[in-house]
Order: sequence, then structure tokens, then C-alpha cells
Amino acid sequence: MPESFGNRLRERLLEAGPLCVGIDPSRDVVRAWEREDTVEGAEYVALTTLEATIGVAAVIKCQVAFFERFGSPGVAVLERVLREARAAELVVIADAKRGDVSSTSEGYAQAWLESASPLCVDAVTLTPYLGVGALEPFFRVAASNARGVFVLAATSNVEGRTLQSARTSEHDRVETMVLREVARRNEDAEGLGSVGAVLGATRERPEFDLTTLKGPFLVPGVGAQGASPTDVAHLFTGCVDGSVTVNVARASDELRAAL
Repeated sequence: MPESFGNRLRERLLEAGPLCVGIDPSRDVVRAWEREDTVEGAEYVALTTLEATIGVAAVIKCQVAFFERFGSPGVAVLERVLREARAAELVVIADAKRGDVSSTSEGYAQAWLESASPLCVDAVTLTPYLGVGALEPFFRVAASNARGVFVLAATSNVEGRTLQSARTSEHDRVETMVLREVARRNEDAEGLGSVGAVLGATRERPEFDLTTLKGPFLVPGVGAQGASPTDVAHLFTGCVDGSVTVNVARASDELRAAL
């Protein structure tokens, strides 16, 4: 039986450290690399970043939107990046933020988590705002393929705080409810569970006890959004070693080295 995503990720993070390199060929990034903002320019940025990651970090995160903006040629570039990342034995996260009613989630899950798909990755990010229960197809397909998911709980952008800090009818914050639902799906896991949470490093420590999640964390917000490695250490004090993956896409070499 294949090793679970959670345990596979933890092993790699313990070996190589928590850095996750973001591959984000946005218009601004492509131009900053002194390339034309074309699909060829995005491909150059993505593949060069991927090559530089090998031997430095164990995890990459591809921001799907910056490939989709070119239509099918951009998706073809993404597929190439995913193939080459798999060949290099990197852990690959697709930052696709998918989430819909259950029937549509089934299709998204097949696209991102089934081995036959050219878009297949080790884990995909999900948005829970049609209900965490509507994400069940992702949880099921991920488990049956030894893959994982990261559910957005408390994101690094300021705009998300009003919604994520709002109180439910049970008087919990929405982010607390999401984290509790994630933890419930990891209860029977051996080792680190494969249902993770996205928790921005710019956020304060939530009311939920993060040490009880029993799954991995994907942490944006370090670097350009203002958070530091010290903020990450404070936020995740007491969490299992190898359970925190820190994404850095727009930051200095010194910051990358600190992680």
C-alpha cells in the first residue's frame, strides 16, 4: 500500500526543511525577469524556478491562475512543470483553490488527484465556503490515491479576515469550525494525516488548538506579505515537527535561507 501523503510530506520536510517554493509566473514576475509576458515567458520563469528548487527544497506550489491566464497553452506549460517536478521527486501542491457542490467537486478531484490525469499533483488547495461537507469527494479521492488536500482556514490576505473570523450559529469562528472539521478527518490517521489546512503567517494564533490538527499546515504570507520566520515559529509552537510547510514565492534569498 502506498505511503500516505501526510507521512510522505513529513519525511521530506524533516529531510529538507519547511521551505515550499512558489512557482507564480504572474505578469509582474515575468516582466521582472525581463521576459515578454507571453506563455513562453511564463514557461521560462516556471521551469527556471523549478530547476533552481531541486536540491534546495522538497516542495513546490504552483499557482494555477498564472498558467490558466494563457488558456490551453498555459495549461500545457503547467502540465510540463508537473511532469518535470515529479521526475525530480519533488512534492507538488497545486494552488487551485477548488471547491463546489459535491457533484462538481467530484470532477475537480478527478482532475487534480487521480493518477491518470495530466494535472495530477500530490495535493491541492480547497476552499470550504460551500461547506466542508461538499469537499467529501476530494477527501475520498485523495485517500484512495495516497494524495492530500489543504483546506483554506485562515488565509494571509486582509480581505479574508471578516469572513473567516465571523461567528457561526454555534458561536465558533468560521476558521475554528474549518480547522475542527479538518482535524476530525485526521482522527484515524497513522502518523501525520493527509487533510491539511492553509493558515497564513500574518494571522494571530487562532482559538483552535493547532497542536491537535494531526495534519499538515500550508503557510503563505512570509516575505512580501510581511510575515517572518519568527512569526511562523510563534504561530506553530508545539506543532509536530515536519508538519509545517512555508510557501515563499516573492522574497529575498536571505529569507529563503532563514527557512
